[in-house]
Amino acid sequence: MPLPIEDYALIGDRRTAALVGTDGSVDWLCLPRFDSPACLAALLGTPEHGHWQLVPTVPYATERRYLGSSAMLETTFTTAAGVVTLTDVMPRGDERADLVRRLVCVSGTVPMRHEWRLRPDYGRIRPWVRRESLGGEDVITAVAGPDKLVLRGPRLPVAVDHTHADEFSLAAGEELSFAMVWLPSHVEPGHLGDLDARVAETVAEDEAWAQVCRQDLPHPEAVRRSLLTLRLMTHEVTGGIVAAPTTSLPEEFGGERNWDYRFCWLRDAALTLASLLQAGYTEEAAAWRDWLLRAVAGDPEDLQVMYAVDGSRWLPESELDHLPGYAGSRPVRIGNGAVGQRQHDVLGEVMDALALVREHLGDDDPNAWALQRALVDDLVTRWRDPDHGIWEIRGEPRHFTHSRAMVWVAFDRAVRAVEERGLPGDVDRWRRERDAARDLVLGEGWDPERGTFVQHPGTREVDASLLVLATIGLLPGDDPRLAGTIRAVEEDLLRDGLVLRYRTASGVDGLSGDEHPFLACSFWLASAYAVVGRLDDARALLGRLVGLSTDVGLLAEEYDPGAERMVGNFPQAFSHLALVQAAFHLAAAERR
Repeated sequence: MPLPIEDYALIGDRRTAALVGTDGSVDWLCLPRFDSPACLAALLGTPEHGHWQLVPTVPYATERRYLGSSAMLETTFTTAAGVVTLTDVMPRGDERADLVRRLVCVSGTVPMRHEWRLRPDYGRIRPWVRRESLGGEDVITAVAGPDKLVLRGPRLPVAVDHTHADEFSLAAGEELSFAMVWLPSHVEPGHLGDLDARVAETVAEDEAWAQVCRQDLPHPEAVRRSLLTLRLMTHEVTGGIVAAPTTSLPEEFGGERNWDYRFCWLRDAALTLASLLQAGYTEEAAAWRDWLLRAVAGDPEDLQVMYAVDGSRWLPESELDHLPGYAGSRPVRIGNGAVGQRQHDVLGEVMDALALVREHLGDDDPNAWALQRALVDDLVTRWRDPDHGIWEIRGEPRHFTHSRAMVWVAFDRAVRAVEERGLPGDVDRWRRERDAARDLVLGEGWDPERGTFVQHPGTREVDASLLVLATIGLLPGDDPRLAGTIRAVEEDLLRDGLVLRYRTASGVDGLSGDEHPFLACSFWLASAYAVVGRLDDARALLGRLVGLSTDVGLLAEEYDPGAERMVGNFPQAFSHLALVQAAFHLAAAERR
């Protein structure tokens, strides 16, 4: 069985990413892109489905860290026989995908095992593997369909029953380096280049990027690591931002709430963009805006809630029956059926992010504004219809209060673009729609008897997304309706002090089973505390949530406080961007 989710760490080259366990095993890697099929898929099955492991053959204790403000991971194995460090990094700078692993014996003599087992197409295919000479260097080449992978190293594992394995000992001062290089299968590898130089350049680039981050924030190290993680999940060529690099890590172990998050949700990407802009990063903003223009180009009626990394639209959901799933959680899904849903809140997040782009870049790109006008005009015709909401329910569409509030945001940011920047648009109509959306939120979305906003008209249930009403500008922070909603969320949705998205027992999502507290929602509560003036509560909750991060500062989608372990896809952009936003909200409240 794979390790606990929190025992993995992320490395990547900003085109794809890998998960490396505390046992020295790379158990998840999709090549050449985040949303490509996995060639190492043990995370959702067993080593038979593909992994690459370097580990002592004797009992060991593990410590790990990222080196400085980089994405280079260092794992230290301490044994009775000696100490070995393993560094893992995916260097950038060419059109390939490379994973470099280096072992260094610090002391003693440590017996090691090296196992390299490739299984392309999510563990379904045994590739054609051969040993050959490349430029005078002995390498192993594996080919399957469109993929070619080349393993380089001074000591290569030998083939045993479709697995390449080797055992050896490292003595103090000795080191071994291995590299796996991905290429299209029709391309000859040629000269593979100086990987050491590219590793050094990659680390230096990461360090320089991290220096831009603002320091005047609570928990600055956690904020910096979150931003670095968000950057790792941003495709450096297309500008698309994936929600997570994994699929089907379950929201309930053994359950069916298993989804593919390796795509670009407009909502998640817009919120990520806002976090990066607030922290001082503008280059990513321009790249994401360009990605958005390409992805949603066409009829506004065809707007999707998510796209592939390259902006393509075809993301059919299917199941991989050959994989047993993480902790026996099935089905294992690829693609995502929510791609066809209507979620009215999405345009609110997008319009808010693009307003921040204009503010920070001082750039009123006419093409970007023409697209926004078309999307807002289309929203006029459909926002009064029920939708599937922020949580992508697979039950009956509803008039979600959060969706209506974000519709207000979309019209509000459009109106302000006309009023404050002189951009063209049907501002009178947009003002009327903005006012209508606000009236419905404050009318049908409000339960006067209980004194709280509710998930949708006709219910007394609350939803953690209602906490967002404190931060979007719909109501002032001292409005008692916000305080009442926070109180209702505390009464209904807290589990061991952390926040559930909603009560699954209500049946609103059309799924069986339960789920654990959602980390982004818990950060939203910290933000809401800050906005309404409960600063001590905001500090305490933010401190606790940061403390839940793994030893290398990563967060999954959810957290099980009973078992004290991460749950869901990992790492999760939504959790990390909500951490950043909570830090900004608390910092702003403390300055007031």
